[in-house]
Amino acid sequence: MADGQENGETPGAEWLVARVCSEYLQYCERGVASGAISPSHCQAAVAYLNDLCGYCGALRVGELKKGHIQTWLERHAGWRSSATHRTVLAVVQAAFNQAEEMFDVPNPLKGLKRPTSTPRLHSISVQDEQALYGATEECFRNFLFVAIHTGLRPFCELAKLTADHVEETERGMMWRVYSSKTKKTRKIPAQGAVVTLPRRLMAATPRSSGGPLFRNTHGNPWKRMTGVVRFLDLKKNLGWDQHPEKRKYSCYSCRHTFAHRMLSGFWNHGAGCTIETLAELLGDTPKVAFDHYGKEWGQHYQDPLWAAIGVRPKAAKTKAPAAATKGSTSRTPGRQFQERQTKRSHDRPDQRRIDPSTGSNRRQIESAMCLAQLATPGQLKRSPAAEERPKRHGG
Repeated sequence: MADGQENGETPGAEWLVARVCSEYLQYCERGVASGAISPSHCQAAVAYLNDLCGYCGALRVGELKKGHIQTWLERHAGWRSSATHRTVLAVVQAAFNQAEEMFDVPNPLKGLKRPTSTPRLHSISVQDEQALYGATEECFRNFLFVAIHTGLRPFCELAKLTADHVEETERGMMWRVYSSKTKKTRKIPAQGAVVTLPRRLMAATPRSSGGPLFRNTHGNPWKRMTGVVRFLDLKKNLGWDQHPEKRKYSCYSCRHTFAHRMLSGFWNHGAGCTIETLAELLGDTPKVAFDHYGKEWGQHYQDPLWAAIGVRPKAAKTKAPAAATKGSTSRTPGRQFQERQTKRSHDRPDQRRIDPSTGSNRRQIESAMCLAQLATPGQLKRSPAAEERPKRHGG
């Protein structure tokens, strides 16, 4: 019989806040062991709930008020952002929800509102992307490249990708991706160097080996901490740690960049994909994808708003980009590859046809999926057709 029921008291009336936290931490440890809960969530729960117990762990659950939690949050000078408050409150509420569900302990924090989620979106420009590749070694360069061109979550998806997750089909390569965050598996198509790179890495890590394809310089899987530290070092070496915008870049910005480029049609002549397509590629629901990316970057969802007030879409300008002016020799490798693909499309017009069953243009997708195979500046002749290409924004 639950605590207090024998004496006619409310179930769980004798429970202390510390016991609620302890039960939840044990639950998290069991979840990590079974793979149901991520280690990062467990670590965050240990830190936050131990801190909460230091403040009010001796209180009975029935004595705990929402004001106690608010005061506890405000005592931490380092927890200033609404995102941090939202994360901390989510852990605390999860602990009390679990106690209520499993032990019938009344939840005194019901109705406690968390700050509104505000996505922190940072899209990496083409120039900054090339700068990142040039400032790091091959292992991390490959990791960042694939993260930008697939949109996979860096550490809970991409870092765990193995040869067994790679499938060869009649139409091309597919990756079977499992997310420990959503507990779901999805399949995404791969093209260009995002195909050739795994094939090369699979020679060292074949099927059934169980090892991840993307490893650090020591041959170990990429961990969140090592990836974060490596990216911080990159920003410092590039002088971005003092830049008002670039200092906000992180490994997760690669995922944001993919979403931005898909919605803006970066790889498809400016024809951005729909929110539903983006959600399937990212492993999000359409609502989450729209709330995070569509409101800010979804051009096809903004055009009807302008049309409703009588403003028609402006025709794309066709002036040549600054980097392609006459006599210029400072073309980036990525730009040279795009010029080469443009020349090929004029030589073989049939390859410009869009596959109606997929709505994707293979040539345009491949133009973004090159890494070590990119030509160096000056190797390619300037294509006349490239002079007429409209400027494409990478950020």
